[in-house]
This record gives sequence, C-alpha cells and structure tokens, in this order.
Amino acid sequence: MPPLPSKPCRRLLVFTLAWTCLCFLFFRVYYNQGLDAPLSSGGQLSPDASLNTRELLQQEMVTRANQRLSTIGSLPPSALRSSKFDELMIDRSPKKSDKEVLTELERQLPNLPLVYLLDKKGFHYKNKTCAKFPTIYDININNIYWQETDTSNGTFYLYGAYLDVRKNNRLGPTVRILGMINRLEPQVKTHCQLWFNGTREPVISKVLEYKYIWYRKWGNYKPGIFQPYMLACQLPKTHWDKVPLSVSIVENVCDTATNNLRVIYNKLPEGQKAKKEFAVCVKGLDFPTDDLSVRLIEWIELLHVLGADKIFLYNLEIHPNVTKVLSYYQDKGYVDLTPISLPGYQPNIQVLQHLYLKSKTNNKRQNELIPYNDCLYRNMYRYEYIALLDIDEVIMPIEEDNWSDLMKKVKELAYKIKKEERASYNFRNVYFLDEMLTAHEKAAETAPEILPSGLKDIPSYMHMARHIYRSANYTKPGQYVKCFHNPEKALILHNHFPLGCLGGICTSYPVDPTVAHLQHYRSDCVSTLKKSCEKDFKNASVVDTTIWKFNEPLIKASTEALSTLGFFKGTPSSWSAIPRP
Repeated sequence: MPPLPSKPCRRLLVFTLAWTCLCFLFFRVYYNQGLDAPLSSGGQLSPDASLNTRELLQQEMVTRANQRLSTIGSLPPSALRSSKFDELMIDRSPKKSDKEVLTELERQLPNLPLVYLLDKKGFHYKNKTCAKFPTIYDININNIYWQETDTSNGTFYLYGAYLDVRKNNRLGPTVRILGMINRLEPQVKTHCQLWFNGTREPVISKVLEYKYIWYRKWGNYKPGIFQPYMLACQLPKTHWDKVPLSVSIVENVCDTATNNLRVIYNKLPEGQKAKKEFAVCVKGLDFPTDDLSVRLIEWIELLHVLGADKIFLYNLEIHPNVTKVLSYYQDKGYVDLTPISLPGYQPNIQVLQHLYLKSKTNNKRQNELIPYNDCLYRNMYRYEYIALLDIDEVIMPIEEDNWSDLMKKVKELAYKIKKEERASYNFRNVYFLDEMLTAHEKAAETAPEILPSGLKDIPSYMHMARHIYRSANYTKPGQYVKCFHNPEKALILHNHFPLGCLGGICTSYPVDPTVAHLQHYRSDCVSTLKKSCEKDFKNASVVDTTIWKFNEPLIKASTEALSTLGFFKGTPSSWSAIPRP
C-alpha cells in the first residue's frame, strides 16, 4: 500500500479544490447578470454590465436584433399598414421645377447667366455658324467658380465681369473682366461677345487692354504662373444706355465661346437714394485647422461699432466653428460670405490647399487680388469707402468714436493741402504683439501697479481689448499701410494701395498717426521684417488704450454672441442658422 500524502499536502489539495469551486460559482453568477443587463440610453452599457467582454455584448445585441426582426415578421399585414412602420423616414418634399433648380444653381454659381436656360425658344446666335450663344454645357467650368478659355497664346481663367459706368471712366461704359492668365503681358488679340436682352446677335467689341494687377519687382514674373489681370471692352455708343446680360471672351469673332460670365451691375437698391458709407473686404480665408472663432467675433463686433455697414469675406477653407460664427453674422446682416477656389492646376483639396498657399507666398498674394477686386467692383456703386482688411487689423480713430467722423476730419485735413478727392486715404501700421502683454503681465507678478487698472475687468476672451501694449515705433510711411479706398477713382486694388486709378495717377493721402492708425494684432512681425523686428519694434513698447472707449458695447455684444452660439461651457447654443443653398 502506497504511503499517504503528508498532512500539509492533503490540506493544500483540499484548499485548491474549494477555491476552484468558489471561482466557478462566482463566474456563473456574473455571466448570467451580464446577459440580462439592459443597455443604457445612447447605446452604452449600464454600470451593472460593465464587466462583460465585448464578445458578450455583441452576442446580446445580435440576439435582441433577431428578436425585433422576429416580432416584426410575426405581425399580420393589416397591423403593418396601420402602425408606425407605414411612416418611413424619406424625403417627401415636392419635386422642384426647372426654374427652381436653375435659381438654386444660380446662387451657387453667381457668375453664370443661367436666365438664358429658361429661354425655351432657342439660344441666341449671330447666324448658324458664327458666334453662337454658348449653352451651359459649352462652358469649361474650372474648379467651380472659374471659366476656362484656351487661346493661341495662353489659357484664361475668368472669374467675374462688371459694368463700369463711373463718370471718371475715360473709356465710357465698359465691361471689365477679372481673371488670371498663365502668360506675361499677353499679346493675343481677343474679343468680347456682349449679349443683351431682347436681341439675337451679340455685340462684338475688342479687348482694349490687359491691366496687370501686380508689379514685376514683387516676384513671380515668369510665364506659366497664373497672373492676375483685368480686361476691358467698350460698349458701342448705340448701347450706352443698356446693360449687357453676359459677356464671352473669344479669340476669333465667330468662335462659340467656352465661357459666359454674367455682367454684374449692382446699382443702389430701389428706394435707396444715397450710398452707404463703409464696406470692408477680406481676402480668401484659409484657416482649416485654426479655430479663430472667438477672435473673429470680437473683430466683427468692433468693426460694427466703428461703422462698417457690411463685411465681405471670401471663403477658401475654414474651421467649422468659424463657419458657425460667419453664418450667425450673415443672419444678422453684418457679413456676406462668398465661396472661392484657386484656378487651374492649383490644389483645392482640403489641407493641401493650405499647405500650398503657405509654401507659395507670391502665388498666394497673386490669388488674393481676385477677391479684393471682385469686392471692389461688386460694391463700387453702393459704398463711399471700401477698406481691404485682414481679420487681425483695424483702422482705429484716436479721438473720434467712429469711422464716419474720422473721415470728415481726414478730408478736411487733406483739402487744406489740395482740394480734390483722393483715390485712397492710408493709415500707418503699428504692431500690437502678443508677447508685449505677456511680458508686462509677468512683470506685474512682483509689481502689480504697472498694469492699467481697467485691464483686470476685461474678460480673457477679449483679445484686442486686453492687448493694449504696442510698439513705440510704426512701420515706415507707405509700408504695410491699409486704406479707405474711393471706389469712384480706384481701377485695380492691391492689398495696401490702388495699383491703377481712373483719370490717371493714383493719389493717396497719408493720415497722420495722431489722427488714426492701423492696429495690427500679431504674434510676431511679418516675415519680411523678422530680422529687424527685435530692434525696431519689440525693444520698446507703450500702453495704448484707445480701444477701451468701445469697451462697453464691444464686450457686451461679443459676450452675447459667444453665449448665443454656445461657446461658454455648459451654455447650449440658442441660435439656429437660416437654411442656405
């Protein structure tokens, strides 16, 4: 007989057997509870089911889905007809008419004269083979908002067409066409086919000039790169009292055009006897990942307080929160937002477009001239002054409380020198750099009295109102300025100055900084001033609380907008956007 295990061994075997049984019972209890645990709202497990594995959850969900299908399948046909299953969630909107579809398309493609598509009697033509009116399917649409035309010497990418009947226009009534051409100083002879309402033949007019919206010394002066141009075609005297519906650019008079641009002529609205005062134009916004929504709210509200009647912005690619902010201000009537793209082979893919513009600085600047000049020509009959601003800039009057009073004073000063209307009035640039406030706040940790007493009362989300330290030095006269442009004189605009004016030489009055200046809020100087930034601008800063005279309305309006849009934690949005096509 083999010897029995020792007493300690027997104790270990008994303990192991008991522990195994206990673990088995424990597992069985929680396994059954897991299968019976209900799902919480939102498709998440309730706390009692949190110990289940993913496999157990999937098994349970499949089981329940099968049970629901089994329940539906067991219902008699009469029950299905009379139950909620008869109300399927599909779009039951009435079918849109052709006219409604075209109207919607016209809003999406504002440079197309889609009214012609409603002409069921046939398109306009000069004869059966010459100068046919192009159908929409003849048009070479490029990147949604451009129309492409190939010539024997370059490709034209056309963006907009405008009727110019300003009294200083020496050409008389003229159709001006804005676009980009991949040639320098194009010599190809082209023509305008001008289409008028009620006629079956186009009026032919030669393209008189290719006005270059750039200086060769700025770079990118080589063929193959898209160059910004303004073309011009005169209306014959027989048609001076008429407004063309559309215009096509062709190389040969009898060509069937591959472009057809609606001619924009935005007169004063009916019943409005005088122009409004101030429009602000903003280049194509390119901030796909930067959430500038809070800063943008403060900027829009400040310009509104100063007297901007409307801000016209162009959209390349922006953060969703910025889209929400701009939609909110569109509904309030403060802003107008126009989508835009880059022409030709330039990328319009999300993020890649931003990287392209960031690396190709001169290409970026040349592309920006299209929305700037489009904004000028869309609004030249409706506003006294047009300013081209970035969303980190503001023209700030030193003593006056609004732009209207400021310009009355500026014109009085300008008339003392020479009594004539200037093409523009320019304002010196001064930097309000982020680090200037940071440095003073750090110093205030040991000497709190150095900060202005009102700073502590300004909310942290009011960037401009809080950044009250600026460089003691301005950039040089004529450099990095911004202007109020006179649309009765400006012919083509650059970011900082008019490049061409009606009547000849462009005149610009430099406003003294003691009267007003351009407050520029940046993290650093522009790249071209990086080498001298420390010495010329960062070394000496001064307090400038001019903006504080607007604190009460500015903080109130900004806070209200932030609250309405749900930007404060725990405060849901109370605003719903008006549907847009």
